[in-house]
Amino acid sequence: MNDAPVPATPAAASAPPRAGVRLFAVALVLLALIVAALWLDTRGRIGATQEELAKRLRDIESESREARTLGRQAQEGLRDALAKIGALEAKLAESQNQQQALEALYQELARNRDEWQLAEIEQVLAIAQQQLQLSGNVRAALLALQLAESRLSRADRPQFLPVRRALARDIERLKSLPMLDVPGLWLVASVDALPLAFDERAERPAAGKAGGAAPQPEQNVFARLGGEVWKELRQLVVVRRVESQEPPLVPPQQAYFLRENLKLRLLNARLALLTRNEAGYREDLRVALAWIQRYFDTRAKTSQGALAQLKQLSFASVSFEPPSIVDSLEAVRGFKSRGERKN
Repeated sequence: MNDAPVPATPAAASAPPRAGVRLFAVALVLLALIVAALWLDTRGRIGATQEELAKRLRDIESESREARTLGRQAQEGLRDALAKIGALEAKLAESQNQQQALEALYQELARNRDEWQLAEIEQVLAIAQQQLQLSGNVRAALLALQLAESRLSRADRPQFLPVRRALARDIERLKSLPMLDVPGLWLVASVDALPLAFDERAERPAAGKAGGAAPQPEQNVFARLGGEVWKELRQLVVVRRVESQEPPLVPPQQAYFLRENLKLRLLNARLALLTRNEAGYREDLRVALAWIQRYFDTRAKTSQGALAQLKQLSFASVSFEPPSIVDSLEAVRGFKSRGERKN
């Protein structure tokens, strides 16, 4: 019996390596599959990330465009706002300049108005002073002072108080004086309206007889004609009993000259008053009063008014020294000179 070992065959010897190769190949396939799966997954994620990134980039680009558009609009709005602000500043500066010019003009006008007003008041007072010196017309001077005081009171300026005080003093001084009614001597216009005494007394009995006549009974034509003829014949000669002083008979032509002479007497009385001729003034008034009482109807209202006015004028005093209004004039001129020095 042979106990020697039997040698291995080639198939049995190559079996283990083939199994390892298979395992290695399977491992490689599995590894390749895993790698492929991982690559596919990674690629999918990368694609999704790229898409997301692209989407976000598009969104960012759109927002950037909107931001640029809004920025341009904001810049345009800022430029418009700056332009409007510049225009408003220019208008504000122009309005301020205009306001300053208006204020300066108003001050100039106010100063000129005060100067004009004082110049007018000075002229009025100068004329009143001349009236006082030439004719002693206290009423005209008083009216001038009152006019000046009223104008200054309407102005209501505190700087006019010294002038107003001087005017008030002169007004009180003139009010305390006896005033001659110089315009009252202008009775010339009413002289033509005075009725003559002879005309009035001649018409009054005829009117009374006509009013008291009884109604005549009805007569025939011849009787009425005879009565009218007899009436006319009776009027040719009128016989009246003179119980008082009868007014003189003044023809129409002489009545005209009577009225003109009366006017001249009144004008002479006014001239005597202006020249301080008291004797001539009283004589002219006396003659005018006597003529009215003698030639005109003293029972008429116009004659009574003229007589009352002449009597009142005859009692007035002519010989007095009228005061001057130099204080008011000096106050106005002093205020004007101070204003001119200040300007």
